[in-house]
Amino acid sequence: MATTPTFADRGQRLGLRLISKAGGLPVMADPKVRGRVEKLLNRGAHSGFKAQVAVGRAFTQARGSGSATRPSTSTRRGVFDLTPTEDQQMLQQAARELADEVIRPAGSRADADRAVPEDVRVAMQDMGLGLVGVPEELGGIAEERSAVAGVLVLEQLARGDMGIAVAQMGSAAVATALALYGDADQQATYLPHFTGEQPVAAAALALQEPQPLFDPFALTTTAVAQGDSLVLNGTKAIVANAGRAELFVVSAMLEGEARLVVVEAATEGVTIEDDPAMGVRAAATGRVVLTDVAVARTHLLGTADDHRDAVRRGRLAWAAAAVGTGQAVLDQVIGYAQERKAFGEPIGQRQAVAFMISDIAIELDGLRLAVLKAAARLDSGTDAAQVVGEVRALTATHAAQIGSHAVQLLGGHGFVKDFDNERWYRDLRGAGVLEGTLLV
Repeated sequence: MATTPTFADRGQRLGLRLISKAGGLPVMADPKVRGRVEKLLNRGAHSGFKAQVAVGRAFTQARGSGSATRPSTSTRRGVFDLTPTEDQQMLQQAARELADEVIRPAGSRADADRAVPEDVRVAMQDMGLGLVGVPEELGGIAEERSAVAGVLVLEQLARGDMGIAVAQMGSAAVATALALYGDADQQATYLPHFTGEQPVAAAALALQEPQPLFDPFALTTTAVAQGDSLVLNGTKAIVANAGRAELFVVSAMLEGEARLVVVEAATEGVTIEDDPAMGVRAAATGRVVLTDVAVARTHLLGTADDHRDAVRRGRLAWAAAAVGTGQAVLDQVIGYAQERKAFGEPIGQRQAVAFMISDIAIELDGLRLAVLKAAARLDSGTDAAQVVGEVRALTATHAAQIGSHAVQLLGGHGFVKDFDNERWYRDLRGAGVLEGTLLV
């Protein structure tokens, strides 16, 4: 009797199929490209990660050799070209097929259970996309610093399901933060726990706080220097995977500036409370309460400028996730409008319906272009503050509008859980207001 393959099995088969497809592409003649692609896709087909679920592992302090390793700056092509590089296309394709075959079928169940099914989690870990922000020298898959690659991957994963994407890529955000801002010792201490065969069960970038009109640069969480230590007090809200996380990167005010601090989950004074949210429910959001939490001053991650950079990269990541979910919305409403008939004709032939779908497509394409522009600015090393701000405003305005239009178009079907749009609307509503969690 044949058995139904698990999502993990399907993830491994997906890796094998992608390797087979990639092998026939001209770009694979380049041994460097072939090596990176095989490193990514062989994770599931060859050995895969082993699940690590015990929170509270010991992070033994390690000494790095020399200065910190950073992803190299991306090569500028000198023209305004939105075509992804060959490497980016390979990552995008891997994420797209993972979304179609593994993530989308599990979206409804993950939302209802407020948890990513274990076989889905294993399949996503096996593909290795969570290491897209970690350079090869540190065990990742990034040849160069590329926010563009990050947003392309996030868009495709969120097209499958934003909640599952946030749950998995929330851990990736911590690895990316260590790669971008960590010193050599921090990278040597923590990154092997993301790149090895027994990765952390989860990690979380915790910036959000439970206050109205939250400002990530005016925090209520504080870090007070006491000799060689920092003492943290405060509460972080809507933290993805809070109950499973073994490592946090939290933001706190230190001497009048917002900074990032590495906090191990097992540290005395760290407590977790449940904090269910309207959307991204698969990410099992919770609160992290810090009560006189003492960490070594060496746990300070990066500079005040790095904190500002993390806020911008997080906002851009949420916008990319909104683009992916918005694309899922558009794909569904187009099919529905073509198939659903009223008064003897498809409803898509009525102007009110056609115009609303056109509005979704227009705003979605505009948001996608703005996201790519902002990502390219970050990669070029130029000031991206204004364009990221524009992306944030567009996401806050139009992401929720796209979800609302879709619910309206489906009528009663848009209001019930039998259709994905009800979940997508809730997820899109948060993409323009949440801080941290994701990073590109």
